[in-house]
Amino acid sequence: QVQLVESGGGLVQAGGSLRLSCAASGSIASIRTMGWYRQAPGKQRELVATVTTGTRANYADSVKGRFTISRDTAKNTVYLQMNSLKPDDTAVYYCNADVRRAGLTFYLPYWGQGTQVTVSS
Repeated sequence: QVQLVESGGGLVQAGGSLRLSCAASGSIASIRTMGWYRQAPGKQRELVATVTTGTRANYADSVKGRFTISRDTAKNTVYLQMNSLKPDDTAVYYCNADVRRAGLTFYLPYWGQGTQVTVSS
């Protein structure tokens, strides 16, 4: 099985920073794209940022210039550095990874359990 475990969420004042981490473990042969999504109360889950194996990053317009996604391929870990946080960034943040399990030839999406980020005004 494959597990994604997030950490780093919390409560921060507007203008502050947080760094999220997500480590994938289990019977992993390779990981393609890794990313972060978020879901605020009463809203649909939305993409925040993704990063490919070649470290090409993609960001939602709402976080460009404030958030930075990175990954450590050797550790199967993805990070999200969040700066200049705003109350609108308040949400549960979910890690996502496209994983090929050992012995298989195809990739499947896996999700973490989510970590709460709350930005106070």
